[in-house]
Amino acid sequence: MKVFLLKDVVNVGMANQIVKVTEGYAVNYLIPKKFGVQITPENEKSYLGKVKTVEHKKEVIASKTSMLGERIKTLTLTLRKKMHDDGKLYGSVNPTEVAELLAKEGVAVGKSQIEFEKSIKEKGTFPVIVKLTAKLHAKFSLRVVGDDQKNAH
Repeated sequence: MKVFLLKDVVNVGMANQIVKVTEGYAVNYLIPKKFGVQITPENEKSYLGKVKTVEHKKEVIASKTSMLGERIKTLTLTLRKKMHDDGKLYGSVNPTEVAELLAKEGVAVGKSQIEFEKSIKEKGTFPVIVKLTAKLHAKFSLRVVGDDQKNAH
């Protein structure tokens, strides 16, 4: 029996997909729990249209994400931090600071998407990875410099 899934179902399929399942599984579980709708010859075309619409939206999102990744790769951002005379930072650079810097450039990402190859505790230029999707990661350069306000108490 063909069923159009309304919600993601583990080991069956994702929402907005048409899947083939046994009649008993569909009638006794998927349909009563509102996880799916039975596909009949009458309604099949409308649900196929919904599947195509969802696929198109996924393609648009994927292309926008890859364009954002290309934009991130071209960035070199500068972060001003308080540091000791020897160039060591008072703390380390955290993902929130980097996310705020990216936001100023018009790139909205969450701090959980920011990853450092190693913790940044001194001045210099460091690679920073932004995880856009599970498979798409963009890397850019972060320059850490002193804020030139020596002990402004």
